[in-house]
Amino acid sequence: MKIDTNAIKELAEILDDTGLTEIEVAEGDKMIRINRGGATYAAHPAAPVHMPSDPTIPQPASNDMPIADVSTHPGAVSSPMVGTVYLAPEPSAADFITKGDSVKEGDTLMIIEAMKVMNPIKAPKSGTVTQILIENEQPVEFGDVLVVIE
Repeated sequence: MKIDTNAIKELAEILDDTGLTEIEVAEGDKMIRINRGGATYAAHPAAPVHMPSDPTIPQPASNDMPIADVSTHPGAVSSPMVGTVYLAPEPSAADFITKGDSVKEGDTLMIIEAMKVMNPIKAPKSGTVTQILIENEQPVEFGDVLVVIE
């Protein structure tokens, strides 16, 4: 099995430059995953992934949010649990929040389903939603930044 060490080094540099903790690139049935804990190379078939033309160039998110380390932002709202995010109370309903909305402390921002329990995520402070960093039905980990309220 041949491992492209230059590609691994470039991906590690992207982690350092962007503040990400993990990056994964797949091409055909080969996949390289780099995380701050180390690197793994898997030769098993990978799930289909949209690949930018040049994986070394960071791409903006699909909803045009700025790429930045928001984890230290004073208005960052982090996930208190592992689960699946739902942005609306039910599939046919409008989202709880949209970018630019004013929210009050205690307003429901979204729901995280964990172990078949729907947990409302409340606004910790009043302000304006400046970034929504997750998508509907996206899995999240403990500590992932979900939204930014300024």
